[in-house]
Amino acid sequence: MSATADKTLAVALVGAVLQRNDRHVLDHVDLSIGRGEIVTVIGPNGAGKSTLIRAVLGLERLDAGEVRRAPGLTVAYLPQRYQLDPALPLSVRRVLTLTHTAPEARLKAALDELGVGQLLDVSALRLSGGELQRVMLARALLREPDLLVLDEPTQNVDAAGALEIYQIIARQRARTGCAVLLVSHDLNVVMAATDRVYCLNGHICCSGKPADVGRERAFVDLFGAAAAKTLAPYTHHHDHVHGPDGAPHPHHHH
Repeated sequence: MSATADKTLAVALVGAVLQRNDRHVLDHVDLSIGRGEIVTVIGPNGAGKSTLIRAVLGLERLDAGEVRRAPGLTVAYLPQRYQLDPALPLSVRRVLTLTHTAPEARLKAALDELGVGQLLDVSALRLSGGELQRVMLARALLREPDLLVLDEPTQNVDAAGALEIYQIIARQRARTGCAVLLVSHDLNVVMAATDRVYCLNGHICCSGKPADVGRERAFVDLFGAAAAKTLAPYTHHHDHVHGPDGAPHPHHHH
């Protein structure tokens, strides 16, 4: 890459290496996210997904390689776990405004967008896992970030809720042109809203459009054929012909 700044880039990892006790958690990882692009990283447990996110956010020091960030990039991060202090019974309103203030109408609109508008003055400790997840996502969206980073945003949420959360993320992208980096194991979601997907297992095994990645041998090896079918559902390989009765017959190669 030339030294000139890429105007369309939000953030990139270039040759990122991160070691822990002689083990490569990230092994020469190259990953880029363009402005307005939704990128999902998937991988098995222990693949380094959360570490990769922390590297992108500048929370982990790389042993080699670099993080490139667009100048002045505002980032909102929804971590996989957040502990609410039971000794501090904060209202949802306080949770939303801990880091920056916003007029009441904006707070309400952000919660409404996530279907939890009625929770503004409820104690956050009384929320269900799914409700809290939505409140934390609303809080991230309130920042109007250039880059939205979400670690497993659909945990604690049922399938319908998961789909809704992805639609909300897609709407936010459409409305603000923000870039989105997701870590998710939910492949239906990857299909629904992702422009590009990276499969991580310490290193990047494969990457590309979801349907293309689903056809990659590395993907099948890592996630299995059922997962591949989820990502590339409509591939019908003609290694057979249909006979007059409609039944498939093997091709005979002469």
